[in-house]
Amino acid sequence: MSGHFIQLIHAVTAAKAPIHNAFDRLWPVARVEDIEDLSLPGDLAAAGSLTDVFTDRMTGLIEHGVRAGASAVLFTCSAFGSAIDAAKQGVTIPVLKPDEAMIERALSLGARIGGLATFEPTIASLSAEIAAAGTSLDVTLRYVPGALDALNDGRENDHNAMIAQAAAAMPDVDALLLAQFSMIGAKQAIADVPGRTVLTAPDEAVRKLKGLLEG
Repeated sequence: MSGHFIQLIHAVTAAKAPIHNAFDRLWPVARVEDIEDLSLPGDLAAAGSLTDVFTDRMTGLIEHGVRAGASAVLFTCSAFGSAIDAAKQGVTIPVLKPDEAMIERALSLGARIGGLATFEPTIASLSAEIAAAGTSLDVTLRYVPGALDALNDGRENDHNAMIAQAAAAMPDVDALLLAQFSMIGAKQAIADVPGRTVLTAPDEAVRKLKGLLEG
């Protein structure tokens, strides 16, 4: 039985259920606990870009997990990649950005990478992470406007339909990334395309953490 405790750090409440569900399905013996800083998305939108202030905030959130005895820390909001990278320097336990495991898997599938995001600042963060992870890639990333608002309003079917429509316009990729944890429910609405694998961040993150900690 796993004795591993994973500290989850959320900037939106919509990410909580998807990652808990992924742990329940893929690594049910791991213990997970939540930390929320729900002011982060609004503060990032107001700032316009990631600054040292966000690195300091990521540092504090990571330190909370370390002090709590976590085996690893997983962030679930995809817009803060470079701040997380800076904040995790010197930390001795694994600290995963939301999409890094998904990006690794995507690179193993081919050079044509597509991505959809429902929180617009994620596009810049995801683009930088993909660029840092691989060369000679053909990358197309698109924002799906209105989808996150629909989800927050309780209109999950509308949210899923918007994402499925955006996915239909990106058939010629080897991997299609659903960048937000909250997008996982839309996967079943996306039509199957031969040669295209649709990847979700929660499932890939749990698989990577399990591999890191249990081998």
